[in-house]
Amino acid sequence: MIFSELYSAYYNAIAEILTCLIKGEKDEATLRQAVQRHAFSDSVLTVLPSLKSQKWQLVHSDMTTPVRNIPTMPLTDLQRRWLKAVSLDPRVRLFDMDFSSLSDVEPLFTPEDYVVYDAYRDGDPYTDEQYIRNFRTILSAIKEHSTVKFETVNRSGRNISLVMLPKHLEYSQKDDKFRVICAGHRFSNTLNLARIISCRKCYSVKEYFSCEHKRETRTLTLRITDKRNALERTMLHFAHFEKQAERIDDIHYNLHLTYDKEDETELVIRVLGFGPLIEVTSPQSFRNLIIERLEKQKSCGLA
Repeated sequence: MIFSELYSAYYNAIAEILTCLIKGEKDEATLRQAVQRHAFSDSVLTVLPSLKSQKWQLVHSDMTTPVRNIPTMPLTDLQRRWLKAVSLDPRVRLFDMDFSSLSDVEPLFTPEDYVVYDAYRDGDPYTDEQYIRNFRTILSAIKEHSTVKFETVNRSGRNISLVMLPKHLEYSQKDDKFRVICAGHRFSNTLNLARIISCRKCYSVKEYFSCEHKRETRTLTLRITDKRNALERTMLHFAHFEKQAERIDDIHYNLHLTYDKEDETELVIRVLGFGPLIEVTSPQSFRNLIIERLEKQKSCGLA
Protein backbone atom coordinates (compact mmCIF):
# COMPACT_ATOMS: atom_id res chain seq x y z
CA MET A 1 0.00 0.00 0.00
CA ILE A 2 3.04 2.29 -0.19
CA PHE A 3 1.83 4.07 -3.34
CA SER A 4 -1.91 3.87 -2.70
CA GLU A 5 -2.49 7.34 -1.26
CA LEU A 6 -0.23 9.75 -3.14
CA TYR A 7 -0.53 7.92 -6.45
CA SER A 8 -4.15 6.77 -6.38
CA ALA A 9 -6.48 7.06 -9.36
CA TYR A 10 -8.15 10.19 -7.97
CA TYR A 11 -4.91 12.01 -7.29
CA ASN A 12 -3.78 11.40 -10.87
CA ALA A 13 -7.15 12.48 -12.26
CA ILE A 14 -7.16 15.74 -10.29
CA ALA A 15 -3.52 16.41 -11.23
CA GLU A 16 -4.32 16.15 -14.95
CA ILE A 17 -7.42 18.35 -14.59
CA LEU A 18 -5.36 21.05 -12.87
CA THR A 19 -2.72 20.74 -15.59
CA CYS A 20 -5.39 21.27 -18.24
CA LEU A 21 -6.79 24.33 -16.46
CA ILE A 22 -3.33 25.87 -16.02
CA LYS A 23 -2.80 25.47 -19.78
CA GLY A 24 -6.17 27.13 -20.41
CA GLU A 25 -7.96 23.95 -21.54
CA LYS A 26 -11.36 24.30 -19.87
CA ASP A 27 -13.80 22.52 -22.17
CA GLU A 28 -15.97 19.84 -20.61
CA ALA A 29 -14.90 17.05 -22.99
CA THR A 30 -11.19 17.47 -22.17
CA LEU A 31 -11.83 17.39 -18.43
CA ARG A 32 -14.08 14.34 -18.72
CA GLN A 33 -11.42 12.49 -20.69
CA ALA A 34 -8.86 13.29 -17.98
CA VAL A 35 -11.10 11.70 -15.35
CA GLN A 36 -11.87 8.68 -17.52
CA ARG A 37 -8.17 8.06 -18.22
CA HIS A 38 -7.16 7.90 -14.56
CA ALA A 39 -10.22 7.17 -12.42
CA PHE A 40 -13.20 4.83 -12.66
CA SER A 41 -16.12 4.80 -15.09
CA ASP A 42 -18.53 6.47 -12.67
CA SER A 43 -15.99 8.98 -11.30
CA VAL A 44 -17.12 11.63 -13.80
CA LEU A 45 -20.32 11.93 -11.76
CA THR A 46 -18.44 12.95 -8.61
CA VAL A 47 -15.05 14.44 -9.51
CA LEU A 48 -16.07 17.27 -11.83
CA PRO A 49 -19.15 18.35 -9.78
CA SER A 50 -17.02 18.45 -6.62
CA LEU A 51 -14.50 20.69 -8.34
CA LYS A 52 -17.08 22.97 -9.96
CA SER A 53 -18.99 23.47 -6.70
CA GLN A 54 -15.68 24.37 -5.01
CA LYS A 55 -16.19 21.58 -2.50
CA TRP A 56 -12.52 20.68 -2.90
CA GLN A 57 -11.41 24.33 -3.24
CA LEU A 58 -9.03 23.69 -6.11
CA VAL A 59 -11.04 25.37 -8.88
CA HIS A 60 -12.89 28.69 -9.03
CA SER A 61 -16.47 28.98 -10.30
CA ASP A 62 -15.18 30.24 -13.68
CA MET A 63 -13.09 27.05 -14.07
CA THR A 64 -9.77 28.70 -13.35
CA THR A 65 -7.47 27.44 -10.63
CA PRO A 66 -5.42 29.22 -7.95
CA VAL A 67 -2.73 26.58 -8.49
CA ARG A 68 0.05 28.22 -10.48
CA ASN A 69 2.39 25.33 -11.20
CA ILE A 70 1.68 22.04 -12.92
CA PRO A 71 1.27 19.41 -10.19
CA THR A 72 4.14 17.02 -9.58
CA MET A 73 4.24 14.10 -7.20
CA PRO A 74 7.81 13.40 -6.08
CA LEU A 75 8.50 10.13 -4.37
CA THR A 76 8.51 9.98 -0.58
CA ASP A 77 11.50 8.55 1.29
CA LEU A 78 9.53 5.40 2.02
CA GLN A 79 8.68 4.92 -1.65
CA ARG A 80 12.30 5.49 -2.69
CA ARG A 81 13.50 2.93 -0.14
CA TRP A 82 10.94 0.42 -1.42
CA LEU A 83 12.03 0.97 -5.03
CA LYS A 84 15.65 0.54 -3.97
CA ALA A 85 14.74 -2.79 -2.40
CA VAL A 86 12.98 -3.87 -5.61
CA SER A 87 16.05 -2.88 -7.64
CA LEU A 88 18.10 -5.47 -5.73
CA ASP A 89 16.01 -8.30 -7.16
CA PRO A 90 18.11 -9.90 -9.94
CA ARG A 91 15.00 -10.28 -12.12
CA VAL A 92 14.72 -6.49 -12.39
CA ARG A 93 17.85 -6.43 -14.59
CA LEU A 94 15.88 -8.23 -17.29
CA PHE A 95 13.84 -5.08 -17.98
CA ASP A 96 16.75 -2.66 -18.40
CA MET A 97 15.48 -0.16 -15.82
CA ASP A 98 17.58 2.73 -14.58
CA PHE A 99 17.82 3.00 -10.79
CA SER A 100 20.88 5.28 -10.76
CA SER A 101 18.88 8.04 -9.01
CA LEU A 102 18.55 5.71 -5.99
CA SER A 103 22.28 5.16 -5.53
CA ASP A 104 22.34 6.99 -2.17
CA VAL A 105 19.10 5.46 -0.85
CA GLU A 106 19.05 2.81 1.87
CA PRO A 107 16.85 -0.14 0.80
CA LEU A 108 13.75 -0.88 2.84
CA PHE A 109 14.83 -4.54 2.87
CA THR A 110 17.43 -6.71 1.15
CA PRO A 111 17.31 -10.26 -0.28
CA GLU A 112 19.02 -11.43 2.92
CA ASP A 113 16.05 -10.27 4.99
CA TYR A 114 13.57 -12.87 3.71
CA VAL A 115 13.43 -16.52 2.69
CA VAL A 116 11.28 -17.85 -0.15
CA TYR A 117 9.89 -21.24 0.83
CA ASP A 118 7.87 -23.86 -1.04
CA ALA A 119 9.73 -23.12 -4.29
CA TYR A 120 12.40 -24.91 -6.32
CA ARG A 121 16.00 -23.82 -5.93
CA ASP A 122 17.07 -24.23 -9.57
CA GLY A 123 15.56 -21.03 -10.92
CA ASP A 124 16.63 -19.30 -14.12
CA PRO A 125 20.12 -17.69 -14.32
CA TYR A 126 18.94 -14.08 -14.08
CA THR A 127 22.47 -12.66 -13.87
CA ASP A 128 23.72 -14.46 -17.00
CA GLU A 129 24.38 -11.90 -19.74
CA GLN A 130 23.21 -14.15 -22.57
CA TYR A 131 19.98 -14.94 -20.69
CA ILE A 132 19.38 -11.20 -20.22
CA ARG A 133 19.98 -10.52 -23.94
CA ASN A 134 17.59 -13.32 -24.90
CA PHE A 135 14.90 -12.02 -22.55
CA ARG A 136 15.13 -8.47 -23.88
CA THR A 137 15.10 -9.66 -27.51
CA ILE A 138 11.94 -11.69 -26.87
CA LEU A 139 10.25 -8.85 -24.98
CA SER A 140 11.05 -6.45 -27.83
CA ALA A 141 9.72 -8.93 -30.40
CA ILE A 142 6.45 -9.29 -28.47
CA LYS A 143 5.97 -5.52 -28.45
CA GLU A 144 6.81 -5.22 -32.16
CA HIS A 145 4.93 -8.38 -33.24
CA SER A 146 8.12 -9.70 -34.81
CA THR A 147 9.10 -13.29 -35.42
CA VAL A 148 12.19 -14.70 -33.72
CA LYS A 149 14.67 -17.37 -34.72
CA PHE A 150 15.50 -19.45 -31.64
CA GLU A 151 18.54 -21.66 -31.09
CA THR A 152 17.44 -23.83 -28.19
CA VAL A 153 17.94 -27.18 -26.49
CA ASN A 154 15.04 -29.63 -26.60
CA ARG A 155 14.11 -32.16 -23.93
CA SER A 156 16.40 -34.75 -25.51
CA GLY A 157 19.37 -32.43 -25.15
CA ARG A 158 19.68 -31.74 -28.90
CA ASN A 159 20.25 -28.25 -30.29
CA ILE A 160 17.43 -27.19 -32.64
CA SER A 161 16.45 -24.06 -34.58
CA LEU A 162 12.90 -22.69 -34.61
CA VAL A 163 11.29 -19.63 -36.17
CA MET A 164 8.27 -18.63 -34.09
CA LEU A 165 6.17 -15.61 -33.20
CA PRO A 166 6.42 -14.79 -29.46
CA LYS A 167 3.01 -13.91 -28.01
CA HIS A 168 3.67 -13.37 -24.30
CA LEU A 169 5.98 -14.23 -21.41
CA GLU A 170 4.95 -16.24 -18.34
CA TYR A 171 6.63 -16.52 -14.95
CA SER A 172 6.26 -19.48 -12.61
CA GLN A 173 6.68 -18.51 -8.97
CA LYS A 174 6.97 -22.13 -7.91
CA ASP A 175 9.69 -22.95 -10.47
CA ASP A 176 11.24 -19.46 -10.46
CA LYS A 177 11.45 -19.68 -14.25
CA PHE A 178 10.30 -17.71 -17.28
CA ARG A 179 8.85 -19.23 -20.42
CA VAL A 180 7.74 -17.71 -23.69
CA ILE A 181 4.46 -18.66 -25.37
CA CYS A 182 4.73 -18.64 -29.15
CA ALA A 183 2.76 -19.33 -32.31
CA GLY A 184 3.98 -20.81 -35.56
CA HIS A 185 5.09 -24.34 -34.71
CA ARG A 186 2.88 -27.38 -35.05
CA PHE A 187 4.51 -29.42 -32.26
CA SER A 188 5.38 -26.88 -29.58
CA ASN A 189 4.30 -23.43 -28.48
CA THR A 190 6.14 -23.05 -25.16
CA LEU A 191 9.87 -22.52 -24.68
CA ASN A 192 11.73 -22.29 -21.38
CA LEU A 193 14.00 -19.26 -21.49
CA ALA A 194 16.81 -21.08 -19.70
CA ARG A 195 16.96 -23.59 -22.59
CA ILE A 196 17.35 -20.88 -25.24
CA ILE A 197 20.97 -20.63 -26.39
CA SER A 198 20.45 -17.52 -28.51
CA CYS A 199 17.72 -15.73 -30.42
CA ARG A 200 17.31 -12.90 -32.89
CA LYS A 201 14.43 -11.07 -34.53
CA CYS A 202 14.11 -12.11 -38.15
CA TYR A 203 11.05 -10.14 -39.31
CA SER A 204 9.51 -12.97 -41.31
CA VAL A 205 5.95 -12.67 -42.61
CA LYS A 206 4.13 -12.77 -39.28
CA GLU A 207 0.75 -13.53 -40.80
CA TYR A 208 2.00 -17.08 -41.29
CA PHE A 209 2.26 -17.39 -37.52
CA SER A 210 -1.00 -15.65 -36.60
CA CYS A 211 -2.76 -18.77 -35.29
CA GLU A 212 -1.55 -19.47 -31.78
CA HIS A 213 -1.92 -23.03 -30.57
CA LYS A 214 -4.95 -23.11 -28.29
CA ARG A 215 -3.92 -23.88 -24.73
CA GLU A 216 -6.07 -26.20 -22.67
CA THR A 217 -7.64 -24.59 -19.62
CA ARG A 218 -9.43 -26.34 -16.78
CA THR A 219 -11.51 -25.29 -13.79
CA LEU A 220 -10.67 -26.36 -10.24
CA THR A 221 -13.09 -26.06 -7.32
CA LEU A 222 -11.70 -25.76 -3.79
CA ARG A 223 -13.59 -25.95 -0.50
CA ILE A 224 -11.94 -23.56 1.95
CA THR A 225 -12.34 -23.76 5.73
CA ASP A 226 -11.66 -20.22 6.92
CA LYS A 227 -9.51 -20.94 9.95
CA ARG A 228 -6.16 -19.28 10.63
CA ASN A 229 -7.09 -16.66 8.02
CA ALA A 230 -7.16 -19.33 5.30
CA LEU A 231 -9.55 -17.49 2.97
CA GLU A 232 -7.45 -14.34 2.78
CA ARG A 233 -4.23 -16.33 2.38
CA THR A 234 -5.76 -18.38 -0.41
CA MET A 235 -7.04 -15.34 -2.30
CA LEU A 236 -3.61 -13.70 -2.08
CA HIS A 237 -1.77 -16.89 -3.03
CA PHE A 238 -3.88 -17.41 -6.15
CA ALA A 239 -4.34 -13.71 -6.92
CA HIS A 240 -3.07 -14.03 -10.52
CA PHE A 241 -5.61 -16.74 -11.45
CA GLU A 242 -9.04 -16.09 -12.91
CA LYS A 243 -11.32 -17.07 -10.02
CA GLN A 244 -14.72 -16.77 -8.41
CA ALA A 245 -15.54 -17.27 -4.73
CA GLU A 246 -18.89 -18.09 -3.13
CA ARG A 247 -19.85 -18.34 0.53
CA ILE A 248 -21.37 -21.55 1.84
CA ASP A 249 -21.68 -20.72 5.55
CA ASP A 250 -19.83 -18.73 8.20
CA ILE A 251 -16.50 -20.53 7.75
CA HIS A 252 -16.76 -22.42 4.46
CA TYR A 253 -16.28 -21.08 0.94
CA ASN A 254 -16.05 -22.48 -2.57
CA LEU A 255 -13.34 -21.09 -4.82
CA HIS A 256 -13.41 -21.79 -8.58
CA LEU A 257 -10.02 -21.36 -10.30
CA THR A 258 -9.33 -21.42 -14.03
CA TYR A 259 -5.83 -22.67 -14.79
CA ASP A 260 -3.64 -23.82 -17.67
CA LYS A 261 -3.28 -27.58 -18.05
CA GLU A 262 0.50 -27.16 -18.34
CA ASP A 263 0.56 -25.65 -14.82
CA GLU A 264 -1.29 -28.56 -13.21
CA THR A 265 1.67 -30.12 -11.39
CA GLU A 266 2.65 -26.78 -9.89
CA LEU A 267 -0.94 -26.13 -8.83
CA VAL A 268 -1.14 -29.51 -7.07
CA ILE A 269 1.90 -28.61 -4.98
CA ARG A 270 0.52 -25.18 -4.14
CA VAL A 271 -2.86 -26.56 -3.06
CA LEU A 272 -1.19 -29.17 -0.84
CA GLY A 273 0.68 -26.36 0.91
CA PHE A 274 -2.56 -25.31 2.65
CA GLY A 275 -3.01 -28.72 4.30
CA PRO A 276 -6.46 -29.68 5.63
CA LEU A 277 -7.84 -26.13 5.28
CA ILE A 278 -8.43 -26.69 1.54
CA GLU A 279 -10.25 -29.62 -0.03
CA VAL A 280 -10.43 -30.26 -3.76
CA THR A 281 -14.06 -31.00 -4.63
CA SER A 282 -13.71 -31.16 -8.42
CA PRO A 283 -12.62 -32.30 -10.89
CA GLN A 284 -12.03 -35.89 -9.83
CA SER A 285 -8.87 -36.07 -11.96
CA PHE A 286 -7.30 -33.30 -9.84
CA ARG A 287 -8.41 -35.04 -6.63
CA ASN A 288 -6.67 -38.17 -7.90
CA LEU A 289 -3.44 -36.21 -8.42
CA ILE A 290 -3.65 -34.95 -4.82
CA ILE A 291 -4.26 -38.48 -3.52
CA GLU A 292 -1.41 -39.88 -5.61
CA ARG A 293 1.09 -37.32 -4.32
CA LEU A 294 -0.01 -37.84 -0.70
CA GLU A 295 0.42 -41.61 -1.09
CA LYS A 296 3.93 -41.07 -2.46
CA GLN A 297 4.77 -38.84 0.51
CA LYS A 298 3.38 -41.43 2.91
CA SER A 299 5.44 -44.19 1.34
CA CYS A 300 8.55 -42.06 1.89
CA GLY A 301 7.62 -41.34 5.50
CA LEU A 302 6.82 -37.69 4.68
CA ALA A 303 3.15 -37.75 5.67
